Amino acid sequence: MTTPEWLKPGIVGALIGAVVVGIVGFSWGGWMTGGSANKMANVMAHDDVISALVPVCADIARTDPERAAHLATINKASSYQRRDAVMAAGWATIPGSEAPNRDLAQACIAALDLDAS
Repeated sequence: MTTPEWLKPGIVGALIGAVVVGIVGFSWGGWMTGGSANKMANVMAHDDVISALVPVCADIARTDPERAAHLATINKASSYQRRDAVMAAGWATIPGSEAPNRDLAQACIAALDLDAS
């Protein structure tokens, strides 16, 4: 059996074209692997949950009977210790959980405008 002389260059060209399409697709085309898409979805879901819980944190802070004492402690704390102070006050504890959430505490600081104090 004889093969046409165009077959070998055609196969090489198809392979090179497939590699180029793959590189261009993943680099500039916005393609991604399933693992990367899963990581991106998890980050977006986490951020959305934290955003949804910020009003809960603000409401807990607003209705806290010891709010003035907690605010004084938070305002006296340095900028990198404020998150821990909000967590210690109990304002960043998600309803139904036992431990405070660090990301919620940071978002709550921004929502309560404690950085401007």
